[in-house]
Amino acid sequence: MVAGAAAAADNIVLRSSDTHPDGYPTVEAVKYMGELLKERTKGHLSIDVYHSAQLGEEKDTIEQTQAGVLDLNRVSMGPFNGIVPETAIPSLPYIFRSTEHMHHVMDGPIGESILKAFEPHGLVGLAFYDSGSRSFYNRIKPIKSIEDLKGMKFRVIQSDVFVDMVNALGANATPMPYGEVYSALQTGVIDGAENNWPSFESSKHYEVAKYYTLDQHQSVPEVLVMSKIVWDKLSDDDHAAIRQAAKDSVGKMRELWEAAEAKSKKIVEDAGVQVVSDIDKKPFIDAMKPVYEKYATTPALKKLIADIQATQ
Repeated sequence: MVAGAAAAADNIVLRSSDTHPDGYPTVEAVKYMGELLKERTKGHLSIDVYHSAQLGEEKDTIEQTQAGVLDLNRVSMGPFNGIVPETAIPSLPYIFRSTEHMHHVMDGPIGESILKAFEPHGLVGLAFYDSGSRSFYNRIKPIKSIEDLKGMKFRVIQSDVFVDMVNALGANATPMPYGEVYSALQTGVIDGAENNWPSFESSKHYEVAKYYTLDQHQSVPEVLVMSKIVWDKLSDDDHAAIRQAAKDSVGKMRELWEAAEAKSKKIVEDAGVQVVSDIDKKPFIDAMKPVYEKYATTPALKKLIADIQATQ
């Protein structure tokens, strides 16, 4: 890390944390960024990626990065919602119309403004990665409209936004740890849950929930940040190299994520899951009005929502 390597100055190895396992698209993307940096700076800058939460869970590693103990950190947007208010907006349901819309927003001026919002909090925002689109799945029937959700019990993560979203759609939100979902579906404690393709497949939930509705209610980006303390010790040339390598790693991450999604989707479909992809999302989006009002608490956040929705 920089603090220890600064004396040598020639070769700086940046330590980066990720809670995902080795081989996961975000882990591989930061490794790729490290390769680009090493090559472009002739070995002056490189990255060691500590995957599988080796350096701690996300809450702990955020604090370590702010303190300059950690150099780089790949984190989900959720844990930042209470630190950087702007990060709550891309987490809102149906804020993005599609994966392509999310990419246009996060790759453009809006994404840049959200990255800049990290700096007052001791962090430098470098790039956004994908975490897929979350959709509803259940064990009872194909969900083709908002009416089909009425009265159904859906497991959600322990998050107010998720609870409010499911309740606003007329269903009943049941917060529950991820590890309990399979047996809760199997025994009928819940009717369904929601997640992306790779999670639906790797958790084996598709064995007990045979209906998957591609409503894509959330496409929450993940973010790569750097410690501001560490950043301030580096040169302008180092800054430029790091920013460029981070941006260049985004395409690699998306390529790997698309492959992971396609693989999981095929496994699920081959297992006989009925996929509903042709639905009218407008009633779902309209139902989110009270949720948006609850979380867009300032004029700046309201403007951020309007700007995202206006992006083509």
